[in-house]
Amino acid sequence: MTQFVLAVVLGTLFALGTFLVLRRDVVRVVWGVVIVTQAANVYLVTMGGLSGVAPIVPGHGEAVTATAVTDPLVQALVLTAIVISLGTTAFALVLTYRIYEEHGTIDLFELGRRDEGDGGNEGGTEDFARSVADGGERCTADDSENETRTTSENESGRSEASVGG
Repeated sequence: MTQFVLAVVLGTLFALGTFLVLRRDVVRVVWGVVIVTQAANVYLVTMGGLSGVAPIVPGHGEAVTATAVTDPLVQALVLTAIVISLGTTAFALVLTYRIYEEHGTIDLFELGRRDEGDGGNEGGTEDFARSVADGGERCTADDSENETRTTSENESGRSEASVGG
């Protein structure tokens, strides 16, 4: 009965994660990836075995009876995967926030339409490389907020960015 319940739970988690990955909202896509990752972790722990005792040898070299032992390697790998997925999720959410700041939306279709309409690169990288090579200042006007961004070098030779209205 336990295996049947876990199979249903795993199927539901994979289905929910897949559903969220196919959404238009970037945050829902990130959460879909998180759910699929955690479903894979539960699957690995399930396949590693739920029955058995802890792999600790009792006594100091005494004779041990043969019993089923749970494999600790699977649990260690899943713990590592959980930590890595936490860092990846935090990074993906920060990138999502940056996309929202930059474009004002997190809708994937709208972001795709904007990229097609822009014709690719706005010349930002090329302008910056040209200004660094010239050693001068670079000014660009942000059309959405009418701000002027200036990059210049201070006395110590480091680049500084300032935003003016």
